[in-house]
Amino acid sequence: MKIEILNAHICDPLNAIDRVAALYIADTKILSIGEPPADWQADQSLDASGLYCIPGLVDIATRLGNSGQAQEQSIRSETQAAVSAGITSLVCMPDSNPVMDSAAQLEYIQQHCQSSSPCHVYLIAALTTGLKGDMLSEMAALKQAGCVGVSNVMHPLASNLVLRRAMEYAAGQGLTVHYQAMDAALQANGCINEGLAATRMGLIGIPNAAETAAVAVCLALIEHTGARVHFGRLSTQHAVRMLELAHSEGAQVSADVAAHHLFLCDDDIPAFDPNFHLLPPLRSASDLIGLRQSISKPVFSAICSDHQPHGADAKLAPFASTLAGASTLETLLSLVLRLVDEDLLSLQQAIALVTYKPAQMLNIDAGSLTAGAVADLCLFDREQEWVLQADTMQSRGKHSPFLEQRFKGKVKYTFVSGQLVYSESS
Repeated sequence: MKIEILNAHICDPLNAIDRVAALYIADTKILSIGEPPADWQADQSLDASGLYCIPGLVDIATRLGNSGQAQEQSIRSETQAAVSAGITSLVCMPDSNPVMDSAAQLEYIQQHCQSSSPCHVYLIAALTTGLKGDMLSEMAALKQAGCVGVSNVMHPLASNLVLRRAMEYAAGQGLTVHYQAMDAALQANGCINEGLAATRMGLIGIPNAAETAAVAVCLALIEHTGARVHFGRLSTQHAVRMLELAHSEGAQVSADVAAHHLFLCDDDIPAFDPNFHLLPPLRSASDLIGLRQSISKPVFSAICSDHQPHGADAKLAPFASTLAGASTLETLLSLVLRLVDEDLLSLQQAIALVTYKPAQMLNIDAGSLTAGAVADLCLFDREQEWVLQADTMQSRGKHSPFLEQRFKGKVKYTFVSGQLVYSESS
């Protein structure tokens, strides 16, 4: 299949392309941008006048739902939600049910994804068996099975010695540790940021120190073990400053932030609204400002969705008893574009944080429109407005702190490996 995309505004940060041009695809690969290949004759021509064409988004922190009888259905619905939002590469965290802690479980999920997913799915395996925090997983076998990293997600480790041994094992296998910094003892039973909002609602707060203390311990162990660590879903400005310093001194560290942490703080939480129950929690207004001011710094390699598609009953209990998390795949691109509209990032900087930068951190073939690269791309109307409504969300999870909000930037077409997998009109 030979496809030509004409008159699109092509934005490819890796190759510093930012102009209206034609793009040519054949046999799952990008052939060229600008001039057509010799003896070119297209099988399909798409006039993309007025649309932006960017590499398919790479989302480094998602969940595809629970396993069991509905697992294949969950994979299909969440990956379809992803391509409807221009996301062509998803990285799935290991806290599924059952936990992704064995080569057999990884291979099982990969088989389901191959048969059910319209996009690429990559897996991060469990750092410890069952995510229980004591026995290390068989990282050598997990790497052989194709994982792109290891993580204990938000599950606590039994001790810092376990973290040290895990980092040593991962370093020996050349695996990146994806670390979500949260000191379990300081977190206690908290469900919201420790501050005035928590006091007003009478809820147990999680102090900033729960994040910064964990970051400090991990940084000390990085120096000792030489491990490569990616800090996921940072939420406090002090933790960011700590990582910026470590990065400037040559530590093998990188970081990401969830898109919602760049737009919401604890002051924005309507009284006891469980759609705002997130982990890490929405922090203070000063932390929000600090994150926004730092997002262009070199230590950040990604903005992610932190998508968690909970069922309908997950948010029906009182705030503290509900499941933390929200369905956020479908707002990722629009929120990133909002950073551009608010002059926090240039368009090239913003697109880089959801394309080639996370791809390079993961060491996967994605995130650019380079000739010869896999033809994963997204075409969107930057000016079209839309409203996030639960009944029109593609995800099976319908919970979001952005429900009924208006956004700009609507995906029109998504291609994966040169195949049209989403069209707004279809």
